[in-house]
Amino acid sequence: MRKKITIFALSNTGSSVKQVTLPRAALFFLGLFFLVCIVSLLFFISDYCNIKDRFAGSLVLKNIIYEYEDEISSQRRQILKFAEEINSLKANLLELNNFEKKIRTIANIENNSEQSGSFGVGGSIPEDIDIRVLVSKKSNSLMRDMHEQVKLLTLASINQEKGFESLYEHLEDKLNLLASTPSIRPIKGGWISSGFGYRRSPFTGRREFHRGLDIAAQKGTPIFATADGVVTFAGNKGLMGKMIVIDHGYGMVTRYGHIYKLKKKRGDKVKRGDIIGLLGSTGRSTGPHVHYEVRLNGVPVNPQKYILKSILS
Repeated sequence: MRKKITIFALSNTGSSVKQVTLPRAALFFLGLFFLVCIVSLLFFISDYCNIKDRFAGSLVLKNIIYEYEDEISSQRRQILKFAEEINSLKANLLELNNFEKKIRTIANIENNSEQSGSFGVGGSIPEDIDIRVLVSKKSNSLMRDMHEQVKLLTLASINQEKGFESLYEHLEDKLNLLASTPSIRPIKGGWISSGFGYRRSPFTGRREFHRGLDIAAQKGTPIFATADGVVTFAGNKGLMGKMIVIDHGYGMVTRYGHIYKLKKKRGDKVKRGDIIGLLGSTGRSTGPHVHYEVRLNGVPVNPQKYILKSILS
């Protein structure tokens, strides 16, 4: 005979007692069922908690991924901008190099530098960085290309700086040469009473070589330095009377004779247009005038070839 278990149910309302009789095996399976349900519930709760934690972790990870993507996008935009700036800088250097060449051509100045171009011997120009294909390029390769471009641009800027320094030195030298070249009349107004070259002497009547220009004017007319220079002589000079000699450098010398009154002394520095004396008739002279000579490397040359304009006109 199988063992059974009777369960009595009592009520506090006074109703009859209820009883349920169950076989022991049924009760065992019922308890086992409840135990399985409880364990299953516990597993469900555990899985739910794990899934919830994973979901929360995935949200955090997704936010991190979004932040990294934003940072990568920002860096890509910066790289694109940097590549555009490299190309723009290279274009500006080329424009500067072409400008230097144009100035050298106008001023007839040769480039004797070892580097014949901004980007090295031969002036080879690196290709522009193609920003349209940056997305498909590996970052290591891209950064290597940009690094090489920056190195080339640095070298090009150094070469260009040297080129402009050389150009400036040549232009400065030409400006000094221009400032030291007689290019104006020694007096304002007056007339040429005797030109450069052979003439008949007003004193001997013989044919002689006249080494300068005689420009006649009223006594006391200001005499001007015709270029920048240094006074190397100021005093009496025999038949020339009172004379001033100015050394302009570059082998160029001017001489002013028959001066009535000297305004400069030996060693004085003068600028083109400075008053150096007053016109007179000292020495051997037939009347008030200035004898004006231009000598190049000690050889008298025609002063009229150097006169570009009247003084202070």
